[in-house]
Amino acid sequence: MTTPLIAYKSDPVRGAVWHDIFAREAPDLRLVDWESDGAAAQAPYLVAWTPPADLPRAMPRLEALFCIGAGIDHLPVRELPPAVQVVRMVDPNLTASMVEYVVMAVLTLHRDLPFYRTEQAAGRWTPRPVRPAPERRVGIMGLGVLGQAAARAVAGFGFPVSGWSASPKSLEGIETFAGDAALGDFLSRTDILVCLLPLTPATRDLLDRTLFARLPPGAGLVNAGRGGHVVEADLLAALESGQLSGAVLDVLATEPPDAGHPLLAHPRVMATPHVASATQPAGAARQVIQGVRAHLRGEPIPHAIDRSQGY
Repeated sequence: MTTPLIAYKSDPVRGAVWHDIFAREAPDLRLVDWESDGAAAQAPYLVAWTPPADLPRAMPRLEALFCIGAGIDHLPVRELPPAVQVVRMVDPNLTASMVEYVVMAVLTLHRDLPFYRTEQAAGRWTPRPVRPAPERRVGIMGLGVLGQAAARAVAGFGFPVSGWSASPKSLEGIETFAGDAALGDFLSRTDILVCLLPLTPATRDLLDRTLFARLPPGAGLVNAGRGGHVVEADLLAALESGQLSGAVLDVLATEPPDAGHPLLAHPRVMATPHVASATQPAGAARQVIQGVRAHLRGEPIPHAIDRSQGY
């Protein structure tokens, strides 16, 4: 029996961990680094963040594409033959780091850290009243694995938490809303809005002036989804008008942004360089091993996306 091939196309330093895990824990599988004219091009499985150009031609035997991260919006899904499965990464470490980031960002806005940062830089000592967590309502947009974990963690601090998703979800202790018809009700009771949505045609530019106007005046925004969710000019206008009091952004429309990007310089914005969560190579390698073995047994690959929905 031919040893199944898995092509790896990503960071070579992290790749060394992948090769070690495969050698020790999956000697029945063969992990090879990507090269267009070698064995990797004939592999039925590919692990990548940025796949080769013209993927159907580059890997004609491809059966499953494993994304190295949780988001798959950057992948050429529409170019792939219908039979090719696209699998997103669901790593407990990735989830944990996203939860840490969301909690940090919510507390940053709740405790007025952007304001205090500006005051400190100006040499001013200006205390503000501390608002109890039960009086600050947090809304999570996107109730997948990351969103549900973040909602539970934020609720643990005493914040009233609600969630919104495209389709109905049930989450114990969290009030949930679903679909366009319920979006207004969800927004109207959200003082700090957290975006963890997948980026799809339906969610691109969703965070715009119309949506911001439906939030309570002075609301805060956390975006740890994708930069494409936000209309940045509308966000700047909402910050200037006071409709939004502050924002914590891990993603921007263009990354890296220009040094003079207005959101980077805004006094009520805290921005981080797309570091909210990161896949740990050992856990990711084990997920791919599990997925490949399931596929070889004729079973569904865990975390394969629904290509009709894009996530």
